[in-house]
Amino acid sequence: MDATHTRFHDSITGSKTGPAASSGAAGLAVSVSGRRCPSRLLTVGVLAALAGLTSTARAQEDSARVPVPVQYSEMEDSAEVMFKSPADSLEWARARASAIHATGLRVIVSLRERRVWVMRGGDTLRAARAAVASGMTINFAGRSWTFRTPRGRHTVLRKVANPVWRPPDWLYAEAAMEHGLELARLRQDRPVRVSRNELLVVRNGRVGLLNESSRRFAPLPTDEHIVFNDTLYIPPFVTQNRHVEGELGRYALDLGDGYLIHGTADPRSIGRAVTHGCIRLADADIAWLYGNVPMGTAVHIY
Repeated sequence: MDATHTRFHDSITGSKTGPAASSGAAGLAVSVSGRRCPSRLLTVGVLAALAGLTSTARAQEDSARVPVPVQYSEMEDSAEVMFKSPADSLEWARARASAIHATGLRVIVSLRERRVWVMRGGDTLRAARAAVASGMTINFAGRSWTFRTPRGRHTVLRKVANPVWRPPDWLYAEAAMEHGLELARLRQDRPVRVSRNELLVVRNGRVGLLNESSRRFAPLPTDEHIVFNDTLYIPPFVTQNRHVEGELGRYALDLGDGYLIHGTADPRSIGRAVTHGCIRLADADIAWLYGNVPMGTAVHIY
């Protein structure tokens, strides 16, 4: 991935630094009186399919506003999917046998081979390379997430054009871990004081700052994480701050429980074990599936 040009907004001086990185890393550095200060440098591994979207919020009087781009960070590629136990190996063998013996129109996904086939009877209608789940685990703030795709028989429950991604909590946990931030959940009914005269609030589906003196509400950018005073706030699920367009490609097949077969904003990820659980296809392949695989079609994953 090309260098990400991330800008750091110093809410006290109003100065900015950037671009700050090259060859897949983004640097965030404190800028004081217009000079680049090495006292705090955060290096962020750009692993992701989500483009680094950056914009600069207005300077706040004395709140520590740190624009961190909402960024879909990919996991490290797993060279081979390893079995965790004999039971895990047996589950894989059973799921594979079920896929092999299935009939009719169906989609078959091999996580180990990172391939997707669309079959009708004994005919292969489409074969494609895929990005699959990494199988990795992260632990943060007392919570744990393991990124796997459940094996077995699934069903295409619905088909979506121009799908919108509403990031799960793990996205915010990853960003907080990478930037050395605390993590907190923002509630619609509980404003958070971020400076002497400003509250972090939710109004009309947007997170923003409320000036207590003027009662003026200023929405925050929706393409940045909400970071104040070394804390990253998870926005409420229904807000526009948790509404990301374009990162799932043009089409998606919904398998339920948050698992999708979808497109990608990063075609270089195809063929790698880097996702957080979804099956990711190149644009031409997901467009073909969207047009030729009806709802109700069986999807066998092993």
